[in-house]
Amino acid sequence: MSHAFSHTLQSFDLPSGQHGRLYSLPELAKQFPNIHRLPLSLRIVLESIVRNCDGKKVTAEHVAQVANWQPTGARTHEIPFVVSRVVLQDFTGVPLLADLAAMRSAALRLGKDPQRIEPLVPVDLVVDHSVMVDHYGTRNALDLNMKLEFQRNRERYAFLKWGMQAFDTFRVVPPGFGIVHQVNLEYLARGVHKTQGLAKDDPIYYPDTLVGTDSHTTMINGIGVVAWGCGGIEAEAAMLGQPVYFLTPDVVGFELTGRLREGVTATDLVLTVTEVLRKHKVVGKFVEFFGEGTRLLSVPDRATIANMAPEYGATMGFFPVDEKTLRYFEGTGRTPAEINAFEAYFKAQGLFGVPGTVATADTMGAIEYSQVVQLDLGTVTPSLAGPKRPQDRIELGNVAKQFEALFARPQSENGFNQPAAVFPTRYPVRAGGANKPVTERTIGHGDVLIAAITSCTNTSNPSVMLAAGLLAKKAVQAGLRVQPHIKTSLAPGSRIVTQYLTEAGLLPYLEQLGFALAGYGCTTCIGNAGDLAAELNQAITAHDLVCAAVLSGNRNFEARIHPHLKANFLASPPLVVAYALAGTVNRDLMTEPVGQGADGKAVYLGDIWPSSDEIDQLLQFAMQGRAFRDNYAKIKAEPGLLWEKIRGVAGETYNWPDSTYIAEPPFLSGVAINSIAAYAYPASARGQNGTEMGVVHNARILALLGDSITTDHISPAGSIPENSPAGQWLLARGVRKTDFNSYGARRGQHEVMVRGTFANVRIKNQMLPPGPGGAREEGGMTLYQQPGPHQGRKMAIFDAALQYQSDGVPTVIFAGEEYGTGSSRDWAAKGTQLLGIKAVVARSFERIHRANLVGMGVLPLQFQGNDSWESLGLQGHERIDLIPDAQLTPQSDATLRITRSDGSTQERTLTLRVDTPIEVDYYRAGGILPFVLRELLAD
Repeated sequence: MSHAFSHTLQSFDLPSGQHGRLYSLPELAKQFPNIHRLPLSLRIVLESIVRNCDGKKVTAEHVAQVANWQPTGARTHEIPFVVSRVVLQDFTGVPLLADLAAMRSAALRLGKDPQRIEPLVPVDLVVDHSVMVDHYGTRNALDLNMKLEFQRNRERYAFLKWGMQAFDTFRVVPPGFGIVHQVNLEYLARGVHKTQGLAKDDPIYYPDTLVGTDSHTTMINGIGVVAWGCGGIEAEAAMLGQPVYFLTPDVVGFELTGRLREGVTATDLVLTVTEVLRKHKVVGKFVEFFGEGTRLLSVPDRATIANMAPEYGATMGFFPVDEKTLRYFEGTGRTPAEINAFEAYFKAQGLFGVPGTVATADTMGAIEYSQVVQLDLGTVTPSLAGPKRPQDRIELGNVAKQFEALFARPQSENGFNQPAAVFPTRYPVRAGGANKPVTERTIGHGDVLIAAITSCTNTSNPSVMLAAGLLAKKAVQAGLRVQPHIKTSLAPGSRIVTQYLTEAGLLPYLEQLGFALAGYGCTTCIGNAGDLAAELNQAITAHDLVCAAVLSGNRNFEARIHPHLKANFLASPPLVVAYALAGTVNRDLMTEPVGQGADGKAVYLGDIWPSSDEIDQLLQFAMQGRAFRDNYAKIKAEPGLLWEKIRGVAGETYNWPDSTYIAEPPFLSGVAINSIAAYAYPASARGQNGTEMGVVHNARILALLGDSITTDHISPAGSIPENSPAGQWLLARGVRKTDFNSYGARRGQHEVMVRGTFANVRIKNQMLPPGPGGAREEGGMTLYQQPGPHQGRKMAIFDAALQYQSDGVPTVIFAGEEYGTGSSRDWAAKGTQLLGIKAVVARSFERIHRANLVGMGVLPLQFQGNDSWESLGLQGHERIDLIPDAQLTPQSDATLRITRSDGSTQERTLTLRVDTPIEVDYYRAGGILPFVLRELLAD
């Protein structure tokens, strides 16, 4: 059939004298004049809808709905967004590849051609989540850590090599090149793509768009790319031809004015932006930056802000394309032809320039936003965030006072619930012996035990990395040192960082303070900090110490950084170095010395803080196009000896050898192409006709949870405890404790992952009675409630879930606000499904996790008004019925019926958070994976 908007396919001129074609938004605006008022991010979404309008999945009605978007209109329509490509990191990418392999295995069993399962858009996987900081503080730390990484992950990497040869559109960036988001920013993003038109010399151009299986995919918004993080199961659908569906969003305009003051970093700015936008409740919304302050920000500063969109809750934080974007492309080694096409395309579409500035007053003056938030950059101050959440910003001068105040506050107020009297107490620690030198020191509350320059947020930004190097240089010259028991590490976002630190002469000073190169990867920010010294762990446990980590990351949720460190602060790289020197968060670095110099005199932060002029003089080393081109050419030419030695099996289908790392996932077992999917409840959970879709009867409560339950709390992450269900499973299969690796590395093995779901050491199931002083027990435990020999017994959530499934009893979870915030971990939903949990009822949901629950066939339901499980008086022994609308109408009312121990009942109305019609189809099919498989294999 003919394209409904073929008349918008127009030619545009390229600087080379050639021309290309595009689906012209200015031409479409003749039919829909409202386009001139659309935010730029929505215009890019609209272009995809027009270009991919096939009359089936994407219709002319969809085009009209987005073209006529109103700033404060009702959000009832879903947008089918076809992306240009998909990016993965290895923690989420390996289970995604396992799902694709399982699809091919299912196809083979069904007598279908396995090669029908093939990504239809380019897919890039960057191996960046597997390196751990086992070795630190020495010049050979990188080499030692990478060797351990390859030893631990040989099976996973062999599986990735199978995927590289099995799928034509699947590429892998090997370990040691950098963090996925920085590699995406510096290398993978090309600005615009082109596809063959009717004639060979008549290509059709279109903008770069994507989804990625990491929530911080939004970093790419810093160069005008519409993109966000999604779960692996949603990414698979996008790879295999499904549009990414989402509700028409509100677009919040964020106007930046003024300029940053001397001594204020991009990290301080993003922590302030996060705090401001969290207060404005932008969850599920687009945020689009505009104004003169936006125009003045460098692209790395923009990317720093865009990166943390998940922390401020937005779907993305979008920055327009302008001259600074072009200069960034030039400085990172893109070719002149690519840059010229990029500029010509965006100008032809009317998308070039920052709205709200003098230069765009005539062309972009009519843009309307759902609401406008403003920030004067001159009001931003040096800050940290923590000690438990990234939105809890603290001005630098208030850190010590805030930590002391939180020390004695109850957990309900984000405190540590400790007696104030013990705050100043210090405890002796003795290390050494057995032919090692004996050392003695003391540790106490607030001591910094991990100081890490890590994560994509900051290590992609030369200004803060050079600032850290300059501060280290001045500190060394002043005679300052970091105490040896503090675990210090440098894990940049790409090799380019260490190259410019070396050329600027700063790396040796960082090394002298212990910040030696430990790896190119996420490391500390995702829980790969490695362990502390045994004597420190013992002292923390014995005295219930609240010790700290300071890191330049974007996540600091409980137990994420290290299970024994309860206080975790986000800070700029130079402040990470400063707190490592101070050794404590109990010191006010604005008024008290950082340390004592070689001459015995006090050294203050102002003495060693670099000026903006000093930083600017060194930025020349950071943006050299040839260095970027040479570095990324090595992905093919010189991927590294360790990678080249890995051998993967060959063939179009995987042979699933016995492994504690990779196993065929169970989500597609029993799929029949022509069957009518029905959710397979046990007999005791069926309605009268036995086939009620989505109805849950006589369920038991597995957990009662509070606010801000993150995917870190739900999904297995970090180290695997020996006495945990997952640890016991590994030991039973002959895996030594030293070879456990991490949950993230074992995401391809569902037997490990399901045993670690809801097993976080800091999760608080409020079914368990409070202890002395009202403190809640921490750890993944519950009370089994089914009548019988186990009734009332406290057991691990996994063991209880297994017993409930054995008894044929469905289970549900109740929670508070912001359920599922944090990383886009599909295993938070996959593990929930495998535990037999049929529904999650919460006060509110984070966007990605809610979609993932639906994608795995788990119902998300939301309390209405002021209702909560607390207001309903739930204690955990009740029986629960959940009755949604018979048609599963998106966002319709559902009934919660509570049956208490005395037989009395109570009902409340909930909202079904199956938000779009396509999600209804996914749920009815038993999940997104069987839905897509059936579609791909249908004759």
